[in-house]
Amino acid sequence: MLLIPSIIVASQTLGANFNFRTSIAFALSGPVTLGVAALYCVDKRLTFDGLMQVVTVMIFPIVAMTTHLFLYNPSVRDVLVGTASSFATSGGFGPNQVSTILGLGMFALVVRFFMKSPTIFLKVFNLILLSAVSFRALVTLSRGGVVTAVLVILIFLMVVVMQSSYKWKARIRNSILFLSLAVATTWLVSSYETGGILEKRYKNQDALGRDKEDISTGRAELFADEFQGFKDNPALGVGASGMKQSRLEEMGRIVASHNEISRLLAEHGSLGIVILLILIFNPLIYRSSNRRNVLFYSFLAFWFATINHSAMRIAAPGFIYALALLNITYEKNPSRRKQLKREAG
Repeated sequence: MLLIPSIIVASQTLGANFNFRTSIAFALSGPVTLGVAALYCVDKRLTFDGLMQVVTVMIFPIVAMTTHLFLYNPSVRDVLVGTASSFATSGGFGPNQVSTILGLGMFALVVRFFMKSPTIFLKVFNLILLSAVSFRALVTLSRGGVVTAVLVILIFLMVVVMQSSYKWKARIRNSILFLSLAVATTWLVSSYETGGILEKRYKNQDALGRDKEDISTGRAELFADEFQGFKDNPALGVGASGMKQSRLEEMGRIVASHNEISRLLAEHGSLGIVILLILIFNPLIYRSSNRRNVLFYSFLAFWFATINHSAMRIAAPGFIYALALLNITYEKNPSRRKQLKREAG
């Protein structure tokens, strides 16, 4: 309901250069996806094994996409010409979105590595997949997805270590050692394949090693522009896709937002603040009475970090946000006495 006023405002303000239906769909499809997914998942009972199956199912299409990237661009060194995000190493798709999905795959594989890899074979297998996905994420040269993956993985490891017994902490430390070796090897291979461009990208340098002035690659300017749009129209905002029209008039080209928070403020005004507060505090309030989802903070962090560098152009952040609202249950093993009675009967 809080999104409807932006549609009404847009119907009055969007110019002839914009198709009303597609502009509204582009601006609101992400938030609507989040809302539908959240309503479906909130307090929905799911066993821990079921949650791990969801994580596993997420991995399958990401592995398929990684395979496509290797086939589409087998030689990274031949196509990289600078430190900008590369469409060539991203399979011809948007590097930001590809990096985001591959980052999600990195997180999912780490979860599988720690939670569902009881044998050495499975651990090695998951590490190989993780290395392949991480390599393709790094060579897109789009930092957002990789940084987000590192953040949510660290949060996941912190939660697991804090909730584990002393015996399990020793096993986790050994697994972290193997994971660190795999990560270091992947970084070195990626650096070699990019001819050193990877380090320059993460140091915010150009191909010649000179420091760039803007580490945000223009996102800070877009954020300031959208915040100004909010200050100029604090009540209902400029309407859905209104900032794209504003930039078309001022810059002569259409530039979409990379930050969902500033977009909410600019296009929805004070209602955007209400929406943002609901999205942040609703899961935290739910968490206060249901602490069984070990991936809660990782899911919430992935959503928040992703919407800050890639807005909601893909469905992933909304879907992952919804998973934080699941009511995770743990199946109790039957007692020894009940097992004996069942066997005797």
